[in-house]
Amino acid sequence: MTIRLGDEAPNFTAETTDGTITFHDWKNGAWAVFFSHPADFTPVCTTELGATAGLKAEFDKRNVKAIAVSVDSVEDHKAWAGDIGEVTGNALNFPIIADPDRSVSNAYDMLHPNAGDTSTVRSVFIIDPANKVRLTLTYPKSVGRNFDEILRVIDALHLTDKSTVATPANWKVGEKIIVAPTVSTADAIEKFGAVEELKPYLRYIPASAVK
Repeated sequence: MTIRLGDEAPNFTAETTDGTITFHDWKNGAWAVFFSHPADFTPVCTTELGATAGLKAEFDKRNVKAIAVSVDSVEDHKAWAGDIGEVTGNALNFPIIADPDRSVSNAYDMLHPNAGDTSTVRSVFIIDPANKVRLTLTYPKSVGRNFDEILRVIDALHLTDKSTVATPANWKVGEKIIVAPTVSTADAIEKFGAVEELKPYLRYIPASAVK
């Protein structure tokens, strides 16, 4: 199935390195970063899972839970965890789902097309507290993900969920933001205060104007 932005993230029950979970219950009102990796004991995946473990404090600040999946077994996941900690310096601190029957991978359309095997591509889903899919990214197996970008997107979603605003290219926390085209300049001034108008359709305000 194809998952579109705004769809409800498919629920599932699965075995993980933290025991049996039901996804929506496990999220329990938090955001989730749900990502797949092609296989255990592979080089790029080792760096990615270590990077994710190293971001736990940042995820916690944003009410985000991380969870990963591959088609390998829980036993393989647990055996691999030692390598992740040794290589990256970050002990595994989030669950990895075992998906030997590919049911979770198929529900999220994670299987690699035309690759000659049944491993998963590097998919990322950012899912909000209401279980709605807010972002999807898919990388080829050979390219590691940028987890700083994943944090940046979560920050942008937190901000733009508060008001009728958007973020410009390469936006980072604290930088100015854009007034949505659906809001008139007069209404924007009344709502946010000073408005920097570059074009009638491109108006900036400080990020601090959104409470």
